[in-house]
Amino acid sequence: FSVYVAGFPEYTQPMIDHLVNMKINHWDSVIRELSTKALHNLTPRAPEYMANVVLPRLLPLSVGTDLHTRHGAILACAEITHALCKLAEENNRSVTYYFNEKSLEGLKQIHQEVFCHILYLSGCQFYFLTVCTLIEKLSLSKMPFRGDPIIGGWQWLINDSLRSLPLISSTAQQHIKESAVSALAALCNEYYINEKGEADPALQDELVTRYISELQNTEEMIRCGFSLALGALPRFLLKGRLQQVLEGLRKVTLVSPADVSFAQSRRDALIAIARVCQTVGVKGEGSQEEYVCKDNVTQIYATLLSGLTDYTTDSRGDVGGWVRKAAMTSLMEVTLLLVQNEAELINANICKQIMCWLAQQSAEKIDKFRAHAGSVFLTLLHFDHPPIPHIPHREELERIFPRSEAETLNWNASSEAFPRITQLLGLPTYQYYVLLGLSVSVGGLTETTLRYSAQSLFEYMKKIQNDSSAMESFCETLLKVFEDNLRNDRVSVPLLTMLDQMLANGCFDIFIMQGNHPFSVKLFTLCKEEIKRSKDIRKLRSSIGVFCGLIQFQGDMREKVLFQLFLLLCHPFPVIRKTTASQVYEMLITYSDIVDPAIMDEVMTILSDTNW
Repeated sequence: FSVYVAGFPEYTQPMIDHLVNMKINHWDSVIRELSTKALHNLTPRAPEYMANVVLPRLLPLSVGTDLHTRHGAILACAEITHALCKLAEENNRSVTYYFNEKSLEGLKQIHQEVFCHILYLSGCQFYFLTVCTLIEKLSLSKMPFRGDPIIGGWQWLINDSLRSLPLISSTAQQHIKESAVSALAALCNEYYINEKGEADPALQDELVTRYISELQNTEEMIRCGFSLALGALPRFLLKGRLQQVLEGLRKVTLVSPADVSFAQSRRDALIAIARVCQTVGVKGEGSQEEYVCKDNVTQIYATLLSGLTDYTTDSRGDVGGWVRKAAMTSLMEVTLLLVQNEAELINANICKQIMCWLAQQSAEKIDKFRAHAGSVFLTLLHFDHPPIPHIPHREELERIFPRSEAETLNWNASSEAFPRITQLLGLPTYQYYVLLGLSVSVGGLTETTLRYSAQSLFEYMKKIQNDSSAMESFCETLLKVFEDNLRNDRVSVPLLTMLDQMLANGCFDIFIMQGNHPFSVKLFTLCKEEIKRSKDIRKLRSSIGVFCGLIQFQGDMREKVLFQLFLLLCHPFPVIRKTTASQVYEMLITYSDIVDPAIMDEVMTILSDTNW
């Protein structure tokens, strides 16, 4: 709207003056930033006035003592300069057509002047943010500073911004990180490339080596900043150093006892790996130092897939979710890059792993991560230019997730997501992974997630009740999930809760009359092993329900179950004794044939009247 109004000559100059005099020094930083963008858009309406009057007025303000005015003035100088250079380029003029020597000197000196003031003034985060934006805009403007010492000063400032991230408030860290990385990309593309399209070897060596060394810094935010900086480097700086960069980023993604809580750095490293791959491009028979090729694609995928197993939690909650989300996005970007260039680099095993892990994430309990996984899953499934090869059970998946409903399916809604994802239990390749994801959802604490995931699972179980081979396969997979996650409380505790519900809902009735059925024997053994020497109240309470449910199986199982329940009645924790007595009481009411009728009343009296 401002551009339209400024199109009338009598309004052009007054509107520019109002922005310069009243808005770029506003107390609200958002107003200041929007005002500078408006000045950028208004520059083509009055380029001479901007160059000869406004810019000379702003340059002294950009090194003044008032923080707000300084912030707005620097951003305004950056935006106006960029607009003037674009206008000159469109009219086939020199980029310096609108600038005199004094203006160019003033622009070059802003960051040095502000750095001197910063020793005495507060607001260093504004300093980093604004001057990084200035560097980006002046680089995009193609200012004639090639070979000038100012380039080294700009590079130092970008590096200092990234190293100073731990000192910045958490609310501004992301903004400054992005601003510094954008400035670095623009600076490298404009000033570090020679006429042959190559980088100076000494400069490349110094820059890449320094950035990789910072990836093992003990400060998490410094790792984040330099990971994204490596991801922003142009191709000519990565050429010949690709393996070194990928290996450095891979090490950041590893979880060790010293940096287990560094989830943000692992997230940013995974994002950077995908960006590096997109920058260097794909060439199957090429060198692994220059391209994504057959020699390094397996390692790249291994690093990205490992991010899907990050379930780190701390006082902030499921911080591993940030890593998993970044891993899913990066897997999608790299896979789409490969399939559009050299699809033969995607082998069947890699594709199977990607789709199976995404299916697991699509069945888990946290809505936003489930939604992201579902979106990536459908993007890969429905991609057509060309189709992604080796997707297991593609036809069945297309039937469960029709293209016509891909846009309308709300993965955030448990009521929509779980009825679809549970259908994948019927596909052998996906069964294990979907069941692993469902275990966490069905046995979770969120009421809506629990209700719809359990309801969808029980509906699936009803469908296969009369199919003995399908039931055998399902039970075998269920036991495998339990066995693989024994003592892994993130999975085993909700899995016990899910088993309790499944036994209570008669999901395994087909096996009840078979004496000592292998499923019940193995399940009992695993439950017993899971709670061995455990002091986890939730786990112990969930196991009581499973043991009570196993009583319905015929054979020697009953005697073993009763013995285990008697041990729990003698547990050191009063709450466990009380819960066991209550559930055994209900179990005896439900399955009255377990106890001799002659002593039934006495047993029930002991269970109900004893102060456990």
